[in-house]
Amino acid sequence: MTLGVRAAVLNDRGEVFLIRHTYTPGWHLPGGGVEVGETMVDALVKELREEACISLTGPAPLFGVYLNRKTSPRDHVALYVVREFAVDGMKLPDMEIAEAGWFPLDGLPQGVTPATRRRLAEIAGGIAPTAEW
Repeated sequence: MTLGVRAAVLNDRGEVFLIRHTYTPGWHLPGGGVEVGETMVDALVKELREEACISLTGPAPLFGVYLNRKTSPRDHVALYVVREFAVDGMKLPDMEIAEAGWFPLDGLPQGVTPATRRRLAEIAGGIAPTAEW
């Protein structure tokens, strides 16, 4: 089994933080794989720091765990909702992240992946959560 984490980082202005990778199309929630010996929360903290220049200042509730068949029949993604955080700097493009930024939930950029749209709608209460990413 493989395991990854993603974060729906939501600010008090009704915006979500999204990233666009250099190696795959679309806008995504920040996140990445959980390494051997690493807890899911440790992976979440690491990925937010690396991909978003964001640090947690409070708890990040686990929203759900999803099967991600698109990656592998054994891949799972743990989704956290992050509302208590500090922005430590502006995320600049690098080898992994082409773009990053804050977007209003009612005005997401073109190219947001279907899975990202579904997760945000689930969090907002617009649709029932599913078991698959």
